[in-house]
Amino acid sequence: MSDDVDRASKYESMERLNGIALAAKDMSKRSPVSLTHCLECGDPIPEKRREAEPGCELCVECKAWKEKGGAFWP
Repeated sequence: MSDDVDRASKYESMERLNGIALAAKDMSKRSPVSLTHCLECGDPIPEKRREAEPGCELCVECKAWKEKGGAFWP
């Protein structure tokens, strides 16, 4: 019985580590370079925002809209 619990625990730990590894791999694909213009509205992204959030792709207004659950285009 204890062997089954040990195997299950080990399997769960391995699954958790695999999830962490996949998340790290995904994060490494993201570019640390911010865009100069918003992907949604096309407005310029201020330099201070680009410095504060490396890799940003949206202006403050579009990011806030998206975080509130707003849909950009149907």
